[in-house]
Amino acid sequence: MNYFSPLLMTLALLLALPAVAEKADRDKPMNAESDALRYDDLKQSSIFTGNVIITKGSILIRGARVDVFQDAQGYQQAVVIAEPGKLAYYRSKRDGVDEVIEGEGERIEYDSQADNVRFIRKAVLRRYVSGKLADESNGALIRYENTTDVFTVDGSPLPVRTASNPSGRVRALLAPRAAPVGDAGTASNATPSPRLQPSTTLSIEKK
Repeated sequence: MNYFSPLLMTLALLLALPAVAEKADRDKPMNAESDALRYDDLKQSSIFTGNVIITKGSILIRGARVDVFQDAQGYQQAVVIAEPGKLAYYRSKRDGVDEVIEGEGERIEYDSQADNVRFIRKAVLRRYVSGKLADESNGALIRYENTTDVFTVDGSPLPVRTASNPSGRVRALLAPRAAPVGDAGTASNATPSPRLQPSTTLSIEKK
């Protein structure tokens, strides 16, 4: 095991990542800042602790601890742990539209190869359009697929109650989508912007 200064910490992570063309967030290099780092070259793992900030393209991740693992193909998996009594944070921009996805949870798991993110315990997922809140979902577990813009919200046998969700049940606020209107007052033939799609089924994840 080796311990690095904050500068060497960031350099070590960047050098460990493949140089790939910037076509999507999952192909962009991951940058990290933290108070301390424990790096294992044999296991290709990095454990960041203390006010951790991770960026990867438009993706921003914050937490008290972030464990990053890299596979043989150069893809990263990150596990984000929040400080006690707080929530870890995730943010990314959707391609081609002025929309931002923002999520929180006591634990966040990000998989760059599958290009998905999981928010675990006290999970919240929000969508902002031009800086304004459009959709919000709460649950025990939220899975968001970046490639398909599909999210799934699971409840819990023992609901976790929060100030924003006192019942502890799955809750969702989905803004209506008005069809664009042409000059003649009819629906426009223009292609609508992509939208989030909640899954048609909900399930309870067994731990």
